[in-house]
Amino acid sequence: MANKILIVDDAAFMRMMIKDILTKNGYEVVGEAQDGAVAVEKYKDLKPDLVTMDITMPEMDGIAALKEIKKFDAGAKVIMCSAMGQQAMVIDAIQAGAKDFIVKPFQADRVIEAIKKTLG
Repeated sequence: MANKILIVDDAAFMRMMIKDILTKNGYEVVGEAQDGAVAVEKYKDLKPDLVTMDITMPEMDGIAALKEIKKFDAGAKVIMCSAMGQQAMVIDAIQAGAKDFIVKPFQADRVIEAIKKTLG
């Protein structure tokens, strides 16, 4: 059975890029969200195996959303997506429970490597 993944990014283009990488590698994208608040709701509804979460978003940022998801499901697997130069935020995200992080622009092999490692 394909692993179910929720993609969270405020940029539709970035969501499309990740979705393309994932579906080509046999993963099932069960949902997409454009901000952290929507991501938390969709996580509760869809119960994905993994979430790719952008750090910088309007409404609720990725780190706040990660913390909310972790409150709901301590075993949640979340991979953060960051732009170059967001090291401090990446450290915050890892401390908040993120399993890994990938850097934009996405390299397909790095995305798949992070997902395989996280899903074990």
